[in-house]
Formats: sequence, structure tokens, C-alpha cells
Amino acid sequence: MRAFDFSPLYRATIGFDRVADLMDRALATDVTQPTYPPYNIEKTDENAYRITIAVAGFASDELTVELREGALIVTGRKAEEADTSRTYLHRGIATRAFERRFALADHMKVTGATHADGMLNLDLVREVPEALKPRRIEIAAPGKVTAKQVDSIPAAEALNA
Repeated sequence: MRAFDFSPLYRATIGFDRVADLMDRALATDVTQPTYPPYNIEKTDENAYRITIAVAGFASDELTVELREGALIVTGRKAEEADTSRTYLHRGIATRAFERRFALADHMKVTGATHADGMLNLDLVREVPEALKPRRIEIAAPGKVTAKQVDSIPAAEALNA
């Protein structure tokens, strides 16, 4: 595995710690990443996404979805079974506790969660504030005064013009 030194980034920038942390997570080996439970991430619209997690064997009250420090955290804790009347010859359905984390980009909002047929669906949308959206700036022709420029001229100067 390659090791990258992010100290020049920290020296020359302010507030980009999340970018460096994201790069560290992306470069981590797959051995350290949990593989249970399996999940899909799909883009459902221009600014909408869905995370689908296979949570077979878990009831809705045994699952927790939480937003904390820019991360979406999904946990599952199975209630202890006191039923000793069952004898399993093979137990292949995993019902072990899990915690799955997803780092969210800025302006990502979780809009809903549904649990059906052993699948947990989490709907997310990117809501970019109006101040950050691109906007077109009108270019005035030389010698032509726009309405916005007239508002900025003091009243006495506007009468003389």
C-alpha cells in the first residue's frame, strides 16, 4: 500500500481536514473494511441517492439509523434469543451485531428510511443552498444603465444624468 504525506496540504490550506480524512479512508485496504451486511448505493435522480442494506433477520426495532459528525451510521443489534428448543444443524443466516458507516458530503440530507423484505432503504438528497448555486451575471453594454445601477446612484446624481 502507498503512503501519502498530507502535511503540505495541512500547511497550505485551512478547513480541508475532511478532504484529507476522506482520502485516508479511500486508500485504506479492504481488509480493514467490514463486509457485513452487504449494501448497494444507487443514484436515483440528479441529486437523489438510495442506500439499500441487506438486513435479513433483523426487525425494524433492532435497527438504528443515526447522523453524527457528517456520517450516516447504521447499527443492528439482535435481541438475545432465550429459545433453547431449537437445535440448528447449520446456521448460515448471520444475525450478528453490526455497524456500517457512510461518510456524507456537504449538504446531504437523509429524507427517509424504510424496512421491508429484509432490506433497509435509506433515501438521501443533496440540497445545495441558493447562495452556493451557480447564477448568471448580466453584462451591461457600454453607456447603457441597468436598473440595478440606477438604484445605486444617489438621487441628486440621477436627476442630473
